[in-house]
Amino acid sequence: MIDIINQFWKAYLFWDGQRLSGLAVTLWLLVASIAIGFVCAVPLAVARVSKKRWLSTPVRLYTYVFRGTPLYVQLLLIYTGVYSLAFVRSHSLLDAFFRSGFHCAILAFALNTCAYTTEIFAGAIRSTSHGEVEAARAYGMSWFTMYRRIVIPSALRRALPLYSNEVILMLHATTVAFTATVPDILKVARDANSATYQSFNAFGLAALIYLVVSFALVALFRRAERRWLAYLAVRTH
Repeated sequence: MIDIINQFWKAYLFWDGQRLSGLAVTLWLLVASIAIGFVCAVPLAVARVSKKRWLSTPVRLYTYVFRGTPLYVQLLLIYTGVYSLAFVRSHSLLDAFFRSGFHCAILAFALNTCAYTTEIFAGAIRSTSHGEVEAARAYGMSWFTMYRRIVIPSALRRALPLYSNEVILMLHATTVAFTATVPDILKVARDANSATYQSFNAFGLAALIYLVVSFALVALFRRAERRWLAYLAVRTH
């Protein structure tokens, strides 16, 4: 039993000399998709709250499609559907990109989390205090300066609790990466179970690793909330 657990543990957590471990792959998928989604979501959120229909409607359609369809289907569509198109296979760069299951997984995860993050940030922008906006205008700030220095920083701070939930959900969503043959934690667990038939050990250890990573992320976000949302705390004297 101990030998089996040791083998599983090494496969999950350590470099085996040829490829990254399941944990490293999962964390890389999470960090890459969250980073891309965050960077894209900020300008999209600004467009989402715009009163110009030609600017807000495409973003609304994008978020509706990606929030209204399962991530599993999105990954299958990108990994198998897009590559089946003739013009993709005929283009060297597109062929190289979509042939890789890892690239397809990051693209699917980034597009999915960007849609949810856009709506989270858009809601935070809408709830910006009218007093903050009026103060920025009183100082003579332009629209761009007001959003850059007042609206967006304030909205990102207030969106932090909801965004932390999105990051945790995205960690759990990476379990579908095995569909694209990406060797994440769940893929390692499935391979270990197929090789040893020790289902409880394989999937139990995978669940433990996900739990530890989730607790670590929650702790990081709670610390960030205490720092950046301290001004919202009720002060008692």
